[in-house]
Amino acid sequence: AKTKTKPSVACCTMSWAARRVNFQRKLAQGRPKRIPQLIEAAKKTKWNILRGDTVQVVGKHAEKGKQGVIIEVDRKSDQVVVEGVNMKERFVKADPESGTKRGSEMMPHPLNYSQVNLVDPVTGFPTRVGRKYLEDGTRVRVSKRSGAIIPRPEILLIRRKPISQTVSDKCTTDELVWKVTYDPKQDRLDREKYDYKGL
Repeated sequence: AKTKTKPSVACCTMSWAARRVNFQRKLAQGRPKRIPQLIEAAKKTKWNILRGDTVQVVGKHAEKGKQGVIIEVDRKSDQVVVEGVNMKERFVKADPESGTKRGSEMMPHPLNYSQVNLVDPVTGFPTRVGRKYLEDGTRVRVSKRSGAIIPRPEILLIRRKPISQTVSDKCTTDELVWKVTYDPKQDRLDREKYDYKGL
């Protein structure tokens, strides 16, 4: 015969409010939340939309049909920021150094990657994108609507953070850069010497 086990004393004496507080503490301690958008973004390997491309909003969105240039692509969260689309008010703090005043300004907010399509350079309508190899072996994006090649934006050739041109004490001098520090003959002799000694 099975014997019934008695519940622990701590379980019976704890009120429902205390249990709820304990449960909220455990949640706050930090088990990472599984966000479906981030999981899908991590699976993605191909990105057809790049910074500087002209896109059009498609799907179920209030600004469907608007076109704009991509300012930023966030591949971790699967989102893009389009210039002049999905504008929302944002509060700005005052900064006396740059001369900005306290207040609010309209700024573009991110859209999901699936809500925009590239604009066909020939027809001007949204299109899906395929890949193709040219005769010289370069891989290009091709419009499914017209078959035209979609060139890479020129803005990608410009660095976001320009290379620093200032020379400081921490910079390596030209003499040290071109100094020969490895001699293969000497390295071979050293290895033979250690092999002979049994090291």
